[in-house]
Amino acid sequence: MKKILIIYTGGTIGMHKDHSGSLKPFDFGKVTEQVPELNHLNCTLHHYAFKNLIDSSNVTPEFWQELVEVIKKNYSKHDGFVILHGTDTMAYSASALSFMLENLSKPVIFTGSQLPLGAIRTDAKRNLITSIELAAGKVVIPEVCIYFNYQLFRGNRSEKFTSSKFDAFQSLNYPALVEVGTDILYNSAYIAKIPKKKLIVHNAINPNIGLIRIFPGITGNWMEHFFSNPGLKAVVLETYGSGNAPTDKDFINTLQKAIKKGILIINVSQCSGGRVEQGKYETSLQLKKIGVISGQDLTTESALTKLMVLFGRFPKDINKIKKLMLSSQSGEITA
Repeated sequence: MKKILIIYTGGTIGMHKDHSGSLKPFDFGKVTEQVPELNHLNCTLHHYAFKNLIDSSNVTPEFWQELVEVIKKNYSKHDGFVILHGTDTMAYSASALSFMLENLSKPVIFTGSQLPLGAIRTDAKRNLITSIELAAGKVVIPEVCIYFNYQLFRGNRSEKFTSSKFDAFQSLNYPALVEVGTDILYNSAYIAKIPKKKLIVHNAINPNIGLIRIFPGITGNWMEHFFSNPGLKAVVLETYGSGNAPTDKDFINTLQKAIKKGILIINVSQCSGGRVEQGKYETSLQLKKIGVISGQDLTTESALTKLMVLFGRFPKDINKIKKLMLSSQSGEITA
């Protein structure tokens, strides 16, 4: 039987009401008592809980480093990993791990829930059960994924788009890897191939990456203050539509000054679907001319975490980072 490690980091899925009615973390050492259906899965379950459980709003790069170390230490002893995580930053964590775990040959599945495990109408049980079933399945999915509400998505293609519905995540630029109903349907053409090389863990992260969302009325003066942050290495610029931004001279000049200082600027769209095509319209042509890098169809979460990992790996090789930002490292960009 396959061995699956459940890693509990915190979040709604692991909460239950105590005798006073307050929500408290559940002891995942007794998970089969709370979810007896797990006893019928053809796998052996082990569990690991973070000593300091956190709300996912408090996730940091240090948290990702701790998480990949848990996977690294247990990699040879398990066939798959299910990570229980709060939904608010799940897409960031899944994206980060996809870049930190190079040559991954086993499933790493993030899941969570909108309601606690002990709630009457909870989505926690079905998300947990199916995530474990997929991690232990005959079809190996060698990717960092997010499973939520009957769909398995590539982690670095996902985003949380609603806080009140059970289908909290979507992936508009890449199809679901698996769709679950009465049968489990694997979209094999979209699942990564199992690599022949050994796992490499990239645990160095540079968090000095910024995010600017363009809005009507944004000024060059405001931008200058942002770019004056000491240590800033790169900025993800969320633009309109297919990569469009104001053509105001002050705005463009501010970006150009930052690029000349050595700050990388990556253009991603504010839209959940579609891709950046710099030069398609006049309002993006100037960005291309001054050296802004097209993020193509990267999600914001993927662009930010990819930059953090690449600057951790190649702290002094900006040309290497530019090249890698334009190519797919773990399926995050459509060729």
